[in-house]
Amino acid sequence: QVRLVESGGGLVQAGGSLRLSCAARPGNIVNANAAGWYRQAPGKQRELVATVARDGRTTYADSVKGRFTLSRDNAKNTLYLQMNSLKPEDTAVYYCNVVWTTAYTTWGQGTQVTVSS
Repeated sequence: QVRLVESGGGLVQAGGSLRLSCAARPGNIVNANAAGWYRQAPGKQRELVATVARDGRTTYADSVKGRFTLSRDNAKNTLYLQMNSLKPEDTAVYYCNVVWTTAYTTWGQGTQVTVSS
């Protein structure tokens, strides 16, 4: 069974940066249908932050465009989310998600990101 191990969350002041990591153990993220990050703030539904398809096309939520960057390190089998110019409204639990096939999806355990004003 594939596990997604997340790291990199924490507390940061508005305007600061964080980088989230998601490592697949085992599994090859580059071969997945899609991989990305979602987030869920208190009292709100989980929402897409960014995702990359097998062909490399990346999609971002409008709220993070120009501030967040999704990338993959194929050699390390790791997905990253570089978050710059963070805002208090970015505060949420961030979840890594990998869609291996149409019938098999894996979620990470979640990592808390808190942005203070």
